[in-house]
Parts: sequence; C-alpha cells; structure tokens
Amino acid sequence: MLFDLELIKKVYSEFPERINQARALLGRPLTLSEKILYGHLFQGEALQNYSRGGDYVNFTPDRVAMQDATAQMALLQFMIAGKKRTAVPSTVHCDHLIQASAGATQDLAMALEQNREVYYFLESVANKYGIGFWKPGAGIIHQVILENYAFPGGMMIGTDSHTVNAGGLGMIAIGVGGADAVDVMAGMPWELKMPKLIGIRLTGRLNGWASAKDIILKAAGILTVKGGTGCIIEYFGEGADSLSATGKGTICNMGAEVGATTSLFGYDEKMKIYLEATGRKEIAGLAENIRAYLRSDPEVYANPAAFYDQLIEIDLSSLEPYINGPFTPDAAFPLSEFVNEVREKNYPLEMEVGLIGSCTNSSYEDLTRAASVARQASNKNLKVRSEFIITPGSELIHFTSLRDGILDDFLAIGGQVMANACGPCIGQWKRHSDDPNRKNSIITSFNRNFSKRNDGNPNTHSFVASPEIVTAFVLAGKLDFNPMTDTLTTNDGKEIFLDPPRGLELPPDGFEVRDMGYLAPSGDSENAEIIVNPDSERLQLLSPFDPWNRKELKDLKLLIKVKGKCTTDHISMAGPWLRFRGHLDNISNNMLIGAVNVFNDSTNLVKNSLSGDYAAVPAVAREYKKAGFQSIVIGDENYGEGSSREHAAMEPRHLGVRVVLVKSFARIHETNLKKQGMLALTFADKADYEKIKEDDKLDIVGLENLAPGSLLSVVLHHMDGSSESFEVKHSYSHAQIEWFKAGSALNLIRSLEQK
Repeated sequence: MLFDLELIKKVYSEFPERINQARALLGRPLTLSEKILYGHLFQGEALQNYSRGGDYVNFTPDRVAMQDATAQMALLQFMIAGKKRTAVPSTVHCDHLIQASAGATQDLAMALEQNREVYYFLESVANKYGIGFWKPGAGIIHQVILENYAFPGGMMIGTDSHTVNAGGLGMIAIGVGGADAVDVMAGMPWELKMPKLIGIRLTGRLNGWASAKDIILKAAGILTVKGGTGCIIEYFGEGADSLSATGKGTICNMGAEVGATTSLFGYDEKMKIYLEATGRKEIAGLAENIRAYLRSDPEVYANPAAFYDQLIEIDLSSLEPYINGPFTPDAAFPLSEFVNEVREKNYPLEMEVGLIGSCTNSSYEDLTRAASVARQASNKNLKVRSEFIITPGSELIHFTSLRDGILDDFLAIGGQVMANACGPCIGQWKRHSDDPNRKNSIITSFNRNFSKRNDGNPNTHSFVASPEIVTAFVLAGKLDFNPMTDTLTTNDGKEIFLDPPRGLELPPDGFEVRDMGYLAPSGDSENAEIIVNPDSERLQLLSPFDPWNRKELKDLKLLIKVKGKCTTDHISMAGPWLRFRGHLDNISNNMLIGAVNVFNDSTNLVKNSLSGDYAAVPAVAREYKKAGFQSIVIGDENYGEGSSREHAAMEPRHLGVRVVLVKSFARIHETNLKKQGMLALTFADKADYEKIKEDDKLDIVGLENLAPGSLLSVVLHHMDGSSESFEVKHSYSHAQIEWFKAGSALNLIRSLEQK
C-alpha cells in the first residue's frame, strides 16, 4: 500500500523554490537540516535568517504519528479542540500496551483482552477524525513509519521521543508531547527553537563485528546524554553513504539518547533502494528528480567546519563494537575495554537475559546479522546460556523473517520470539525472576537503560549493544566475553571461535506480508460514535485547566526537591502504569514516585508541611490541592530527560503543581510543561538550588511583566521567619506566554476556534 503520494508530490514540487529563496536570503550554501526547516516554514512565517539556538520559529510538519500509550491523552485533548478532522495526515500505532511474557501469540491475545476498551476507543476516535489506525501486532510505530511513511526531505512529529528514527530516510522527524500533536492536527503552527547543528563525518567502512549501532554508541559516549540538546545531528561522508537505510535509522533512533532534537542523513542510493524495496518506487523516483536538494550543498561537505556548530569525525574502518551502560546510555566502552570495566566495577558477571529487536534494531539486516551468529552456534552444537528474547519490529519484518527461516535460527539455540511490539524496551515485560530486587545483568539492543526501565528492578544492570553482540553474549552467558578474541565451549567440549556476523541489507526474495495490520478511516465521521464509560479505570474525558488569574504566585508549597537524575520515567513511570495513560487522575498516582528527595535520599517520601508527616508524593500533592495550595517542584540538571511522555507534565498540573524550577531542562519536557500552562523556570545561578529548604514557602514575583528574555524573582520564606530571594530565567516566546495566560495551549486553540 502506497501512502501520502499526493502529499509528497506537493512537498517536492514546492521544495526547490523554497530552498532557492532561503539560500538567496542567507547568501550561503545550506545544510540539509536548513533546507528542510526553511522548506517547512508555516504559511505567513517571515523568511529571515533565524538565529540557531535563539529564535523560535513556526513550522508546518507534513504528518503526525502517535503510539497507543501517548495517543490516548493526545486524542482526548484533540476531542475538545473543536475540530472535525485532522489538518494533516495522522496515524495511531498500537505497540506499547502489549506485555512480553509467554510468546507472540499468547501475549497478543492477552493484550487484546486486557486493553479492549482502549483499543476500541483509539480505533473509534481515529475513524471519526480521519486518522489511520495500525492494529495491535502490526508493529512498533517507528519501524512502521520507516517502512510506510518516512520520505526524504519531509518533516513530521510524533508523540514518542524515538520518532527521530525516520531520519534514516532523510526526514526531519521530532518527538513531541501530545499537546504539540494536537496543535498540528488542529492546523496550528508548530513552534520550535531553531536548532543548532552538529555534523558527524563518517569515513571508511564498517567491517567485522562493527555495525551501525556502534556508531551511535560511540557518539553517545562523545556527546553524553545532554550534548545534543537543542541540536540536529547531521551525518555525512563516504561512510554515511555506505550504510543501509535501516542502519541509518538505528543511528538516528538513538540520537534521542544524547538529547538531540533529531538526527538525519542526506538522501543517497541506499535510501532509494530501501524505498523501492518497501513498495515506494514512485516516491524514490520523485526524490531522484530533486536529489541535490535532499542533501547538503557540496560546499558544506567540502568545508563542514564552516557550517556546523560542532564537528565530530568517526572512522568506521577502525571502529570496534561498543557496549554502553549500565544505568545510562552514554557510558560507552569499546568491546576490548569492556571486560576491564566489568571487573573493576564489580558488575554482576552472569548475563541473565539478552534481548534483541525494539524500534532501534529490528530491521531485516539486524535480524540476519544476529541470526548468522545463532546459525553458527547451532551448527557447532551450542545453545544459549542465558534467556534470549527476540522482538521483531513489524509484521512485515516478522512475516518475511519467518518465511526466510531467520526466526528458526533463533529458536534453534533456545530463543523466544515475542509480539511485534515495544515490550521489554519500555518495561512491558513479565520477567521470569525469583527475586525482583536481585542484583543482576542483562544486555539489550534497545536504546535506553535507565535504572528500573526494563523490569522495574533498580539493581538490574542493563547494557546496550548491537543485536549480533547480544546474541554472542547469550551464548557465553557472561559479561567477561569478547567474541572477537575469546572462544566458546560446545556441548561436546570443543573450543570454537565465532566468525564475524554476516547480514543481508534487504530480503533477496523481497518483503512479504499477508496482513500488515492497517485500518483506514471509513470517511463516515458524522455518524462515528465515541464512547467513554464514566466509571472506566482506563479512560477519562478531560476538563480544561484553569487559566492564570493574573496574580503573582504566592505561598507555593515545596512538593519535592529532586536530587540528581530525574527522567520522565522517574516523573511518570511506564510498565504497569501504561494501562492508565488515558485516565489522568488514576495515572497521577505515579507522579514523581521515582524521584529522589534530596532531604532524605528516599523515593516517594516527602514532608507534608500541613501535618508534618512524611507520605507519598502524589498523596501530599493531593492534600495541598484539596487545601487550596499550589505547589512547586525543584529539580536538578537535564530534568525530564528521556521519552516524550506528556503525562509527566499533565500529572503535576492536575495535582496542583504550578511551577517547576530546575538547573536545566530536557527539551521535550520543558515544552510539554509550557503546553500545559505550567511555569517552567531555570536558576539564573545554579548555586541557588542549595538555598531551598524543606519547609520553605516560595513566591514567584514579576509575572505581570512576563516577556521573552525577562527575569523573574523567587522569594524563599524560611521556617525561622527569614526570607531571601534570587533571580530565575525562562525561555518562553510570545506565543508560549499566551499558553501560560490561557491555562494551556489547548485552551488557546479552543478559544481561537470559537471566535
């Protein structure tokens, strides 16, 4: 099935003229990122030389994608926006709510039974508003997007941080919160601060055990989890052109782990081949006609230091496999150094589970490379020594791999194939363990490895590597193994080496699928009915948040002062909480339960200043709200790192938190807070974080003069009767200030629709 052909024709017909105009205005050659950004300016937006990292700019994305966990809240918001249909093509993908436990067939059947109410809601809303619906089991949103919707030179947003995966086909694809998606689906401009640009030049070619995954694992070690914040990463060079489109997708996917706005590659022969192989020959032909516009200008490649804000070089010919972790995706170690790290840090040596697949590494090429290792093992009388779980990325990949015998290679050594869904990567995994708190090690080909993310156990040491390295490690069953230098012992006592993996970029007999799992909207929106049971535990219709009352925020109660890393997983956990993603009040019971309280080094235990007792964070927040008090959350660096989880912004707003004041924000979370009418502030002097005491009341002063670039003041009222104040900063644009005044961005949209 060919999607969006007319849309893409329109984009490509207008693209050259828009790029030529931008190039003439800027008076210099353009990078690919600049071409796509300037080519997608919102109608009426002034064409000017926007300052990178400074100016907020309005854009018109070509499409919106939503996964089922975030789509619930996004669509509940869209329902009260007053629109009859989405303004741009949009899709819903049911991939997050399927728990990996017993195997693909059983797990999918269980998900259909447990989530029937939610799936019916999503399907009915999609049908009413003209949204494409991908059924449970169809595949992981990002793999499905790459196979069906991504196109070179396009721009899309998605309600998941790994939307950036589509950069593998030369698309600017950005993870956002549901409120951003509502804006675009409602036909409003989408605002983004003009990103800075990081160029990564890839030279040479991969060989041996090294794969595309190792490029981003190495880059994560260079950039760290904050190094890409506010930036687009562009990969280029002979090495970039040598990588498969799906390998490029893997690299772009994990750009989220360095905080990048998105990542992308220039259009090349590998993208053309992939488009044709996935049934999009017409789109490949259209792209060929404007190939020069779908890459950076030649002058950029000739002198990249003059066009990028930061330049990194990676030689693929000398790149060795990497293993990153535990507890953070930027702890990067070449395979040759990893053993020493394991022994020095005394990590649990036994490797209990290996998991491959997910949205990051579930392509045909990924599976064939890993299967080549499994096939060797089977031929040499080897079985896995660790539990081995395989998650195909889509039904297209699953069916083709099954047809070609690839999945049989994994089964032959003791692997287990799960449903085409996110599963263990997002904590949707019923782990087979006799002690859920035991110190242990696992290794995955996923993207994130934060504490408790995969299985809820804070003592699980999760490491990230390529699928082929994971497969080698499950055969060894331990972490102190290097497949490039070490032998394995077969069941009959022989010492053998594993040969380097060999993969196929695309299936020789083409892709095949019987039911891709797609449902098109019927077009009968007038008679489409949406039913939400008022007694439902899973779904709850929304009420608008209150607008700002035009008064200063006084006597704010300190809810929690967070210590150290606080990701969106800490603010709004996934796993078992996914079932409440459509019910704001119920899911708010997980608000900040994973964050560490600086005053007692405990999680989910804060002081209630009304009673003097200590209790769970959500319970204390509810007490403050009931008593008529608003509250404030204080955070550390890169607050809100991780997924695009807008619940992490909606829950505090729902429970009476009015201000989040931190040392620094992760981009998506800061925007999500703004969208919900929250006040997102940063310390002008980070040392002022230390001044805030457990029993303080806080005032925010200067809101009547809130303007872009203005400073506000925080007044601390201590228990001993003394007071002190300091300045805080914000990054609100004129439009975002209107969101705050209206109470949320959605309130503003609805008011404009009613005029």
